[in-house]
Amino acid sequence: MTLTSITTIEAFRAVLAAYRLPRVIVTALELDLFTAIAARPWSIAKLAETLDVNERGLDILCRNLAMCGLLKKRGNLYRNSPFAATILNAKHPKYRGAYVELMKSHWTDWSQLTQVVRSGRPVDHDEPEAPGYRRQFTWAMHHRSVDVAARVARQMNLSRVGTLLDLGGGPGTYAMAFLSRHPKLKATICDRPAALAVAKEIAERHKARKRLIFLPLNFMEEDLPGQYDLVWCSNVLHIYSPDANQALFRRIISALSPGGRLVIQDAFLHDRQGLYPEEASLFAVSMLLFTERGNTYSLRDTARWLKAVGYVKIRPIKMKQGTEDWDGGLLEAARPA
Repeated sequence: MTLTSITTIEAFRAVLAAYRLPRVIVTALELDLFTAIAARPWSIAKLAETLDVNERGLDILCRNLAMCGLLKKRGNLYRNSPFAATILNAKHPKYRGAYVELMKSHWTDWSQLTQVVRSGRPVDHDEPEAPGYRRQFTWAMHHRSVDVAARVARQMNLSRVGTLLDLGGGPGTYAMAFLSRHPKLKATICDRPAALAVAKEIAERHKARKRLIFLPLNFMEEDLPGQYDLVWCSNVLHIYSPDANQALFRRIISALSPGGRLVIQDAFLHDRQGLYPEEASLFAVSMLLFTERGNTYSLRDTARWLKAVGYVKIRPIKMKQGTEDWDGGLLEAARPA
């Protein structure tokens, strides 16, 4: 994502008005429009009758959904695009429902940003600990990560890794992607019990499930048992404060074999002023909304924290452009041999 530098009223208007298309899409999701359309073409009159909505409103809505490519229009008929017919269609096996619901809920959550900035307290600050919420969120993270995990796993060199700890691994999406690529690898997923319950469900359908261990643990407060050749720590740092992350780095280094590696994946900031990439800056707002002390951090500061703890060989890992979870979002460090 690239934002326009706001130096004119036209640029200001363009940036501020960017809410319009997302609001159109959220309304379509709230109406279950893509599920209703499914795999057949519809006239506006028939679709409006099925959805019990106003024809004029639906006509304008569908025109804009076709404009952005989610629908296809031919004459007076609309049908789903291949993406909408699968990923956004609740009746299709490829439906990413948990992630779709999470993204839909963010519209309401982000509308509370002013109050959160005033109070410093996140939206629904007690909800993330509820088992039902944690289960839904874990499924959403699987739906978000399943494609990118496979791309990252194809580019990671784990040829000398026998044991891997997926720390805060949630649904275990990355652990299972690594297991698929390396038949001799054994992996452990460490997270809360509610998250691991989802991981176990997903693992039941995975060929490498016998090489997978589940470790229920509060890794932000408890020591990590065992020793591992590699600790994979994906999208954990941004949830916590700098002090908490440095304490976590100390626990991780004790759980690494001599010469073992820690690989961190996160929304790192790369410039000296801590402004870019834009997605990393904007993601910090999400952390303000949904966590007590979370933020996004610079690659430079994270490397400094690792060095202070005693890690060596600290370096970014390069991936093919467009295949990462975050732009320049992988950092590697090692326990001294």
